[in-house]
Amino acid sequence: MAKKDPTDLSVEEKLKTLYQLQTALSAIDEKKALRGELPLEVEDLEAEIEGLTTRIERIQTEIGEFERAISQKKGEIIESQNSVERYKNQLNEVRNNREYDTLSKEIEFQTLEIELCNKKINEAQHRIDEKNEELTGAKAVLDEKQGDLDLKKGELDEIMDETRAEEEKLREKAHELETRIEPRLLASFKRLRKNAIPRNGLGIVYVQRDACGGCFNKIPPQRQLDIKMHKKIIVCESCGRILVDPELAGVKIEKPVTAEEKKTTRKRATTTARKSASSKKTTDANDMA
Repeated sequence: MAKKDPTDLSVEEKLKTLYQLQTALSAIDEKKALRGELPLEVEDLEAEIEGLTTRIERIQTEIGEFERAISQKKGEIIESQNSVERYKNQLNEVRNNREYDTLSKEIEFQTLEIELCNKKINEAQHRIDEKNEELTGAKAVLDEKQGDLDLKKGELDEIMDETRAEEEKLREKAHELETRIEPRLLASFKRLRKNAIPRNGLGIVYVQRDACGGCFNKIPPQRQLDIKMHKKIIVCESCGRILVDPELAGVKIEKPVTAEEKKTTRKRATTTARKSASSKKTTDANDMA
């Protein structure tokens, strides 16, 4: 049998299909709700772990740079010490005061260079100690966050395993229903659902107690009659949701009791009570005779 073109469906069929789609999507939303905030918590923890990993790598890079700087300064110290020894040996061979002063200044300069290099080494070592403390703290936090992530992922996987099969069936059903709805109507419905997701995710609702089942604003009697006629697709003037009557949605609505019916019920109850009391008095009189 050839599949019916979505554009050939009657308004009643379109509304019924849309409501079935809404039911399937709402069931999927309920499955997602079982996961609660776990997916977001997992995403946040993964982002934190990524940030901590980057921070640890940066600290390790900085420590490496300080260690290379220390190694370089130690090499400069050795060069300056060799220069000092060489200049001291040359002092024994000077021929005039000018040469002696020049060599003395070189020895003094190289000695200052050695002191400056030692200062730089101490500063770099101090920075390495600080970075190692920072690295230890970051690794501890990373281990803690990784433990939290493993725990949250375990909880999420457990919930997903419980609902995966049913959710997949619902998704297949929703996809099949979507193919039976004309693209423009489906796009409008999805837009309505997207706007309503923070509240209840409903894009199509049935009339409840003369009001919209989404925003609960009153619907005029004439508009309610139009909804029941299924001649055209009608939306709520307040929230824009598509409206259907309960009968089409397959929902049984209890008929509200009128004031006259309430009065009749009370009258019947009073009459019954009186008859019961009268019957009891007669029985008591017969027992006493």
